[in-house]
Amino acid sequence: MIIVMSNVATEEQIESVIKRIEEKGLEANVSRGTERTVIGAIGDERSLDPELLESLPGVEQALHIVKPYKIVAREWHKEDTVIDIQGNLIGGKQIQIISGPCSVETPDQMEKSAKAVKAAGVRLMRGGAFKPRTSPYTFQGTGVEGLEMFRKAADKEGLPIVTELMDARQLDTFMKYKVDVIQIGTRSMQNFELLKEVGKVNVPVILKRGMSATISEWLMAAEYIAAGGNHNIIFCERGIRTFETYYRNVLDVTAIPVLKKETHLPVIVDPSHAGGKAWMVAALSRAAIAAGADGLLVEMHPNPCEAWCDADQAINPQELISLMAELRGIAKVIGREIL
Repeated sequence: MIIVMSNVATEEQIESVIKRIEEKGLEANVSRGTERTVIGAIGDERSLDPELLESLPGVEQALHIVKPYKIVAREWHKEDTVIDIQGNLIGGKQIQIISGPCSVETPDQMEKSAKAVKAAGVRLMRGGAFKPRTSPYTFQGTGVEGLEMFRKAADKEGLPIVTELMDARQLDTFMKYKVDVIQIGTRSMQNFELLKEVGKVNVPVILKRGMSATISEWLMAAEYIAAGGNHNIIFCERGIRTFETYYRNVLDVTAIPVLKKETHLPVIVDPSHAGGKAWMVAALSRAAIAAGADGLLVEMHPNPCEAWCDADQAINPQELISLMAELRGIAKVIGREIL
């Protein structure tokens, strides 16, 4: 960390800052210029709070020079991390598409969804048994019964399952039904107690970006999971909230190369929640893969018009087959593959 002192800072104030640094077990290096004195804090700067230092008399600014996230940062792990989900790899040369309905509704719907996912060549299935909704009066999911339906339908087709965890108290149930990938939704990105709990299990986690979260906040949320011991984390860009109202969210394609620079962990994109309309899904999917995403999370329903949740953004089985063909072509051009 670097602490810049005011041009009118006294020797007493400078010594006070040095003392505060040394109290935290760091070494202070003082550089005196013609107009400013700059103090460098050498050591584990995470123990120093910039805001507390800036409240000291004579301090003009305190700046971290080392990123606060360590485990997820690329500077500590240069090679890309590849996450193995029942033999299906996310990261590296491979691109994985994860598809299925927004919500688990009925056994028949889930069986048809699983067959459609398999027929399209998709290797992982998504579905929500527990649904976070803006209104308390709308459909909240089928709960544990839905989880059982999901597991049974996916197992018939040999598909690993991806589903959202909303409450740490549900984690034991997720383990009971052997959920292959836990999804942390946008509304839970900064539910730190939930992040700590999924950090204790050896199950891959898809961490969706909060709708108004910065890249740094998103990375720090992932650090909570990694700090608990679970390093199998997949970032999912799902669109951010802006002033625009024509579509549901703004897909931040820029986040893909930024995350690729900042972290070694895989990055996928949810084009369904970004656009909010089925007709946008293909275009946003193409953009995401071209920009370097390691995969997609696509909503597909056997009959979108009858979907209980987010019907407007779900594509149908034939559209999923067509999309997969398009994406294979893009992947080949950029030297990657969708198996």
